[in-house]
Amino acid sequence: MSTATNLDYSARTELLLGQDVLARLGEVRVLLFGAGGVGSWCAEGLVRSGVKHLTLVDADVIGVTNVNRQLMATPHTVGRVKVEALRDRLLEIAPDVQITALHKVFSAETAGEFEMEGYDYILDAIDSLKDKGELILRATRTPAVFFCSMGAACKVDPTQVRVAEFWNVRGCPLGAAIRKKFKQNHTWPGHKFRCVYDEEVLPNRGGVGEPESELFNKAQINGSLAHITAIFGMTLAGLLIQDVYQKTLAAHGDA
Repeated sequence: MSTATNLDYSARTELLLGQDVLARLGEVRVLLFGAGGVGSWCAEGLVRSGVKHLTLVDADVIGVTNVNRQLMATPHTVGRVKVEALRDRLLEIAPDVQITALHKVFSAETAGEFEMEGYDYILDAIDSLKDKGELILRATRTPAVFFCSMGAACKVDPTQVRVAEFWNVRGCPLGAAIRKKFKQNHTWPGHKFRCVYDEEVLPNRGGVGEPESELFNKAQINGSLAHITAIFGMTLAGLLIQDVYQKTLAAHGDA
C-alpha cells in the first residue's frame, strides 16, 4: 500500500525516491539551528520532502527587514517569534509533522540544553561567528550527521552557490574566520563535514541598514536576497535528503 495514501502531497516524492526512502525520511530526527533567511527555506524543503520530526531553534523575532527573504516573514507576522511563525507555516503544509519550536539562543552557555545526541541530523543555519564555531565543535562530536551553511549575504549570482568540505571552502569570509579561530584556539571539529557556500562577496551599495532585532547587536548588517538565501537553505535540505537516499539504497543493496 502506498505511503502517500493519506497524505497526497508525498506522492511525487515517493514516485522518485521510493517507499523505503520516504519512510526513512519520516523516521529521522532533525535539529535545525537558525530560522532566518537560510533556515526557514531549509525547513520547508525538509517538510515538503517527507521529514516528520523537526526541531527548530532560533531566539529572534520577525522584523520588517526579514520580509525580503525569510519564508514566514510577511507584514502580518512582523513581531512574532520566528520559530513559532515558521512552525505554523509548516503545519499548514503537513499537519502530521512533529515540530518542536525552541525560542532560545544557542551559545556555549546554553549548548547543553539541546540534547544533540538524540538527533540523526544537525543542520547549522546561524550567522553568529562565535556561536557557529561552538555549534560546529559540539555537533561534530555527536553521532548525528552534520551539515552547515556559510554566509549567504552580499551575493547576487545564484550559479555561484556550491558545496564543499569545511576545510576546502574558499572565498567565504565567514568560513575563513571560523577556520582562523579554530587554529588560534587549537580546537578542531570532531570529523569532516560539508558546507553550503558561495565565493561571491559584493559590497553593500545602499545606506546603513537598521538592526533586524533588538535581541542581537551585530557588528555589521549586510544586504541579502531571497533567491540566494533560499538556494542555500534548499541545498542544505538537499544534502540531508541525498544522504538519507544514498544510505537507504546502500542498506537495501541498491546503491
